[in-house]
Amino acid sequence: MHFHKKGRLPCKRNNYICFILPEFVNKRIVENGSDEQKRRAWQNLIATEQLRGRRNIVGGLYTMFPTSDRLYRSIFNAENEENLPGKLVRGEGATRKGGASVDEAYDYSGNTYEFFDKIFDRRSIDNKGMRLDSTVHYGENYNNAFWNGNQMVYGDGDGEMFNRFTISLDVIGHELAHGITQYEAALEYNGQSGALNESFSDVLGSLVKQSVLKQNADKADWLIGAGLFKKKVNGAALRSMKEPGSAYDDPVIGKDPQPGHMKDYVDTTSDNGGVHINSGIPNRAFYLTAIELGGKAWEKAGMIWYVTLRDRLRENSTFNDAAELTNSVAGNLFGKGSPEQKAVANGWAGVGLQIKSAKGKTRRRV
Repeated sequence: MHFHKKGRLPCKRNNYICFILPEFVNKRIVENGSDEQKRRAWQNLIATEQLRGRRNIVGGLYTMFPTSDRLYRSIFNAENEENLPGKLVRGEGATRKGGASVDEAYDYSGNTYEFFDKIFDRRSIDNKGMRLDSTVHYGENYNNAFWNGNQMVYGDGDGEMFNRFTISLDVIGHELAHGITQYEAALEYNGQSGALNESFSDVLGSLVKQSVLKQNADKADWLIGAGLFKKKVNGAALRSMKEPGSAYDDPVIGKDPQPGHMKDYVDTTSDNGGVHINSGIPNRAFYLTAIELGGKAWEKAGMIWYVTLRDRLRENSTFNDAAELTNSVAGNLFGKGSPEQKAVANGWAGVGLQIKSAKGKTRRRV
């Protein structure tokens, strides 16, 4: 379960775990891989289904964790078991120890916290100082990372097709952003609202990486999960916000199925109604907006998207809703008819969604 806004009851409909690697990737490995690749893919599919079944148990526990008025991280080691959180191996301020996965989980969750604190004046995931707990070395050769409602969890990858899942800063930013969505818009993890849930995490994860690398929009790679694939896989990343559908094309895992325009929207019942597939459409809308505005993408385009997520979107929002609301927020923040508002409209038009109205004001926080 999850708390939406301050003082509201948990939203039971959002009983989900958000995985960075779509289920269909492992299914393709089962179809096309070697015997060993198929075995490991089956293990991952089974582990994922077991985790979905445990969501009702773990989902409400996060409210029990204490908060802090500063960044507070705890990194746990599951020691290749599936029990959470595992053995505490590094707390806030402790010296580096435990290897690359521990250090990456520690450093990159800190980068994410500092980004939201500095750029959006947000104090951790819940805006109340929620501590950031992460578990590494989850499961055996586990090909995924996920946010389970109260903490981050990372697998080591199979070592053949996937590297460790702490290796990409934007993946960690993406998954922690699912927690922010959980506390704010509470976007249902199905269909277009679920694709928006994934897209806003891609947007924010990419912005965390761009901020750390001090990149302007035109210098960023706009890739999500760069570094996750081993060299034998023909792919650059899990997703491309710049050119959805171009991230990978491999004999075993198949071709990136993301569309970048509404004319190619995939109507499917798999992948929770295409949450990882159709998220390419709003992803490209954000990319087009950021490129038109130029400079640091988090300063204008990122602010518009964040305020929309925080104040305007609702559980069942659609792509059309997101287009209208980001346009409205751009007018509120930068002025009606401003270059920023025009860039938002152009971004959505570039993926086949026309802004119909610029009415509405950003709702005040309470």
